[in-house]
Amino acid sequence: MEMAELSGPGFTSLPVDEGILKDRLKKSEDAFHARLQRIEYGKYLLMMDNTDTGEVVGCSAVKAGVGIDQPFFNYRIITLAQASHAAGNLRFDMDALVLTNEYVGCTEVGTLFLKANHRGGGAGRLAAQSRYLMMAAAPERFGEKVLAELRGVVDQNGVSPFWECLGRHFFRMDFKEADRLSATTDNQFICDLMPKYPIYVDLLPPEAREVIGRCHSDGVGAYKLLQWEGFEFDRTVDIFDGGPLVATQKRHLRTIQESRVVKLESGDVHSDAEARKGLVSTDKYPDFRACQAQILCQEDDVAITSKDIFEQLKIKPGDKVRIWLRS
Repeated sequence: MEMAELSGPGFTSLPVDEGILKDRLKKSEDAFHARLQRIEYGKYLLMMDNTDTGEVVGCSAVKAGVGIDQPFFNYRIITLAQASHAAGNLRFDMDALVLTNEYVGCTEVGTLFLKANHRGGGAGRLAAQSRYLMMAAAPERFGEKVLAELRGVVDQNGVSPFWECLGRHFFRMDFKEADRLSATTDNQFICDLMPKYPIYVDLLPPEAREVIGRCHSDGVGAYKLLQWEGFEFDRTVDIFDGGPLVATQKRHLRTIQESRVVKLESGDVHSDAEARKGLVSTDKYPDFRACQAQILCQEDDVAITSKDIFEQLKIKPGDKVRIWLRS
């Protein structure tokens, strides 16, 4: 609840609603323990804690399949070619927004949030990459295409230029109210009220056109991490704030490609010049955990790390883990 309040307006996946958050925690527990009718319904929430203090300082999440139990609407940006021989061979292209629900069954990563005093030092990278290490531990639980939605431009008062110039005309409500309904309902109201025909971008006011495909200033770091991972803008934006949707194939995720399973042993690595910074995960369900570590790789798929890592991951020397090393 504290992180939901700190995340601010437009952060749909962390609504300030205790009932919804409790429900999501329960669904996450069920997903990790495979207590689901279908694995594509899985919604996995990862919480980051400071092992020195025990304080929960951040979170991130993975939805195994979107658009299955409720619609997953977006605006697809299409380009329409306009040409006229009668007007002297005049030709130009125009962009238009079309309402779509085309990502059914794709996996979504999101809910990446860290408290301000814990940003930096690799915490954001851990929160982001732990999702891909988790996916690598059970790839059959997730879709072949992976996407992420980034919060669009919304000011501190919860005002979105994109919404004010477009959505408000069809929904007749404030951005905050539409955002709340999106987070707390089955999105039937979008089916009922959203325009069914293409919207020409050139007909929108400049302040709306300028924010299409732009992310919130607080999300720039997350966007860079997604690009590093291999995600690309998919010419699709959020229907409320115009924020970008990025996507890639699961097999192309950099963390998954560069990670590997090793047998982990305990030892003194901090004084070894060959030890490298990286991430270690338990590579198993339901007790998935991941943390930062100094890692020394040896032959025969054996790696060494410090004793405290075993305590953090609740494992013992000789256990199999998945590691990712910084280059």
